[in-house]
Amino acid sequence: MTAPHEKKDTPASFEEVDQIDLRIMEVLQKDARITNQALADRVALSPSACLRRVRDLETRGLISAYRAQIQVDKMRSVTVVMAHITFSQHTIKNLHDFDECIETIPEIVESYRVSGNVDYILRVVVPDMHAWKRIMTILVNGGFGVEKIVSHFLMDQIKTFKGYKLIQKPGD
Repeated sequence: MTAPHEKKDTPASFEEVDQIDLRIMEVLQKDARITNQALADRVALSPSACLRRVRDLETRGLISAYRAQIQVDKMRSVTVVMAHITFSQHTIKNLHDFDECIETIPEIVESYRVSGNVDYILRVVVPDMHAWKRIMTILVNGGFGVEKIVSHFLMDQIKTFKGYKLIQKPGD
């Protein structure tokens, strides 16, 4: 038997959420600084019931963090690299060691293991090309089985992440 909130590998393991939970999460992903009173008003709950639900969503891991979206390029010059990483050897050890390595490099701000013709997509924010070359050298020479790195340099960010669509409206 599975403990409450323990994740399984089947769709049946999806966390149960009701419409109120969805409304709470939709409001919080647009404004994480909203007061509990204002949130309770928006989702038609008492403040104590609202806070209880928010704490439960956090405990269950459905709300995992609260962050400010910083526009680092307005403070200093940066180069944003979207790097496609391809491995020549796909061993569990190589992937695990690579995952541990990229966790230690603060310039790598996002990492995704993907399917298809590449194995990872990294988003890297560096001050210049020299810094990117240094990171590439670490990744290629780290003994992880990295065969190829294809770099794409961000020219303009057209749409930023603003949250997930959580509530289905009629006709969606």
